[in-house]
Amino acid sequence: MMHLVSNPTTKALEKAAELTGLPVAELRADDAANILGGAAVLRSHADVLGLDEAARKDAGRWYQAVAEYGNASTPETARLYADAVYEFLGKGFEAAGVKVAPQEVTADRGAYAKTRELTAAAAASPDYPDGTWVAASSSNYTASSRPSSYAIDRVVIHVTQGSYAGSISWFQNPSAGVSAHYVIRSSDGAVTQMVRNKDVAWHAGNWSYNTRSIGIEHEGWVSDASWFTEAMYRSSAALTRYICDKYGIPKDRSHIIGHNQVPGATHTDPGSHWDWTKYMSYVNGGGGTPSWSVTVDNTTAGKFTASANWGTSAYSSQRHGTDYRFATPLAASDPAWFKANIPSAGSYRVEVWYPSDPGYNSSAPYIVAASGGNQTVFVDQRSGGGGWRTLGTFSLTAGEHDVVGVSRWTSGTGYVVADAVRISRL
Repeated sequence: MMHLVSNPTTKALEKAAELTGLPVAELRADDAANILGGAAVLRSHADVLGLDEAARKDAGRWYQAVAEYGNASTPETARLYADAVYEFLGKGFEAAGVKVAPQEVTADRGAYAKTRELTAAAAASPDYPDGTWVAASSSNYTASSRPSSYAIDRVVIHVTQGSYAGSISWFQNPSAGVSAHYVIRSSDGAVTQMVRNKDVAWHAGNWSYNTRSIGIEHEGWVSDASWFTEAMYRSSAALTRYICDKYGIPKDRSHIIGHNQVPGATHTDPGSHWDWTKYMSYVNGGGGTPSWSVTVDNTTAGKFTASANWGTSAYSSQRHGTDYRFATPLAASDPAWFKANIPSAGSYRVEVWYPSDPGYNSSAPYIVAASGGNQTVFVDQRSGGGGWRTLGTFSLTAGEHDVVGVSRWTSGTGYVVADAVRISRL
């Protein structure tokens, strides 16, 4: 449960046994013991950082300890892992009967603040235009020259049974003995390639299928449908469509299969919650393009309102349009609002654009005026800017009204930025 691994390079399980005095066998098999062991290992990283009792009460001060806990092979992946944890804290989440409410946490990255972020600034995917590249360990795949060495005629759909960041880190671990060509994030559909298409990833548990297929991992758990977001379905379908077109693979369920369909498979992914009908519709072009979409910039006439407390800047080249608005954090209701004329009640994807800078807010609150009440999503505007970032899918009411606001009410540090939003009917 707490990923207390034991392999030639990482001895987290043994460390937990040393710290707790519990037998390794109990830490492996008993949930309560495993959680206790994970807590002890995390605390040991905090002790190395010198966090005293007061510092430990500030969740943001644990960032570097969380990064170390991920056992990543590079600082970049360690930051990705910790950022994912703090994104969950900011947005809140519910899984397996456990609900964590959104909370305003200012992450103290320490030395990791200078570490390259694995987002748009990362190396481009060598095989897919919309992906980024993080190489798996060469110990976890077979170098090849496909399709000349082996024909590529399958796409295999997987579910990670873990986090996006954790999966990327695991495929980089030379002791893992597994890999996939691509990993897709749940929240926004971000695509990371880890094995070149020409090489044979070890993902199917069947050598013949490994040699003939491209493996795509999806962040989440087979038992929890909430991980299979609209953004993930659309992003994955676009990738699969691209692969099929490139290698002449028929876009049908005989050639686009789940891991559970591989001969001899012991895995059940993607599981019963994976919507194959929707997915194949998107792969074949149905619903791939939103039926309606509107972009509202802070300069769009009649569609943006903000008080005089919001300044105007063109400082960052990552801005959308000619400029953007900014304000200092304040414990008061003073949001900047983006208005749109929603054509009909239904589900809409909401995306935001902002320039990122180390001086911008670590936990900027975006308010979405959903039909069931306002929902707030916290975004770290210090990174990930200069492109569309998905807040999620929301049920919106019809008519012209304020749809997305950017609030100043945050405990995060740095300027809060309001630049542009995009709303798309699904």
